[in-house]
Amino acid sequence: MVFWEVYVSDEAMGTFAPIVVYWLYAGFYQLLPPLDKYRLHTRKEEEEKNLVPLPKVVKGVLLQQLVQAIVAHALFWLTSTADASGITIQPSIPIQIVQIIIAMFVMDTWQYFVHRYMHQNKFLYRHIHSQHHRLVVPYAIGALYNHPLEGLLLDTVGGAISFLVSGMTARTGVIFFCFAVVKTVDDHCGLWLPGNIFHIFFQNNTAYHDIHHQLQGTKYNYSQPFFSIWDKLLGTHMPYDLVKRAEGGFEARLVKD
Repeated sequence: MVFWEVYVSDEAMGTFAPIVVYWLYAGFYQLLPPLDKYRLHTRKEEEEKNLVPLPKVVKGVLLQQLVQAIVAHALFWLTSTADASGITIQPSIPIQIVQIIIAMFVMDTWQYFVHRYMHQNKFLYRHIHSQHHRLVVPYAIGALYNHPLEGLLLDTVGGAISFLVSGMTARTGVIFFCFAVVKTVDDHCGLWLPGNIFHIFFQNNTAYHDIHHQLQGTKYNYSQPFFSIWDKLLGTHMPYDLVKRAEGGFEARLVKD
């Protein structure tokens, strides 16, 4: 038994917990003081380069999360293996860990190829994916700011496929989807904070994704949200140097051959 089972079902938790976690984690970053000495871009750059105001970003994220909640609810309902008493037999912890790792690789694979195609297809980029790149300087709340169609194809469908291929239950899905949300938010936070575990354990991190949002890096570093494997295998990996700016903070600077 898990702590939430007394109050809500695994299916309800899997539907709404990732949304709550998104706003808690992104809100944490939003409420931090300026932290100029850890920023990858100055506040002036954020104000001048970003082409969409925060209220519109919030509305866009909420719309995507509404669609995600509907799809997640349907997915959990259709795949439920609960018996007549409503009990679902949970796999062992080692099996759940393996399922989460499988789901991570499946999600990375789906998102890499869909994301890359949205850059290569000029129509899709101009009318769909460019909405996400209107945030030239990423920040946490804007992590899921996408065109609704992109949100459906890239994130929602990708999440559903990862869930189905891995064979996880809704309870394991709670852990996986909340982790994926936290990782995605962190990748867009725009801060290089000391001790950040995602920067320590993942090459695909805040600075890595920041390269992709830069004008010279839009054709590189497509991989998200976990690993950089596909970029390295298919020649779209762009290394970078993280250098300190004289005025404070850091800059992820492309390293071209």
